[in-house]
Amino acid sequence: MQITRHPTAVAPVRQPATVRQRMRKDMRKNYRLYLLLIPGFLVLLLFKIGPVGAMWISFQDFSAAKGIFHSDWVGFANFARIFRDPYILVIVRNTIILAVLSIAIAFPIPILFSLFLNEVRSKRVRGMVQSFSFLPYFISAAVMVSILYTLLSRSSGLVNNLITASGGKAINFMAKPEWFRPLYILLEVWQTFGYSAIIYIAAITAIDPTLYEAAEVDGADRWKKMWHITLPGISTTVIVMLIISVGNIFTVNLDRILLMYNQSVYSTADVIQTYVYRIVFQSTGFPDYSYATAVNMLKSVIAFLLVTGVNRLAAKIVDARLF
Repeated sequence: MQITRHPTAVAPVRQPATVRQRMRKDMRKNYRLYLLLIPGFLVLLLFKIGPVGAMWISFQDFSAAKGIFHSDWVGFANFARIFRDPYILVIVRNTIILAVLSIAIAFPIPILFSLFLNEVRSKRVRGMVQSFSFLPYFISAAVMVSILYTLLSRSSGLVNNLITASGGKAINFMAKPEWFRPLYILLEVWQTFGYSAIIYIAAITAIDPTLYEAAEVDGADRWKKMWHITLPGISTTVIVMLIISVGNIFTVNLDRILLMYNQSVYSTADVIQTYVYRIVFQSTGFPDYSYATAVNMLKSVIAFLLVTGVNRLAAKIVDARLF
């Protein structure tokens, strides 16, 4: 008896969806989320990416009447002018000193604050302290400087009243070049340490609690747990924040400096941003947009190189710890 075999039906092979098809499907499914991205994308395009094209004028003798497309091309003449300007060394030195002081003083304080705040047992006290430390971040630079002026007023300020009451002589702090940097760093710490501490506190909460329990079994006290568990546990976050801080090493708080400084403190208060501001908005005659853009562009290039170097150094440190 012969058995007849019928061919088995083969299911059609389904072609994998292309990237474009997957994107269309995802956009139809999550279109509300994409609509929420539009405002942020427009801000990024208009205020971050768009102004990069304006750096083209640093290679021109820019004239507002001619526009960016018809102004005369001068090549690297504006950059060569930077190295011939003797005042550039003064403002670069002031900028670096302020930035280094900010990193050396203002950077570690939030780390120490978060470490010690983590050791507070009462959640109510910990939350209250964290909230009060975070509040100055929402105060504008104008208000912060106004408070500083009120406290340091030569005639009626609390600080000078205490100095004169103890037999000293009133000091005009805001007109002394040697006092500008300490006061700037004081405001920097006061306004930012609570906000920065939140980042480190969030990193601390991600540490495995069993590590602390094991350390207690081994007889470790609070200091040893802080040094051997908490601090290594947030080291990656510290490195990331350090890279960001180095990236902003030439970016000081322009609003705060403009509110604090005057001609008597130019020797220590004048930085790259204020110099560019004066070239553009307070120069005699027509503003020199091209030279101001060249100075600002050189600052950005140096900051980029510093970030690249610190990033590589941080990668080596992390690799060394892992292996």
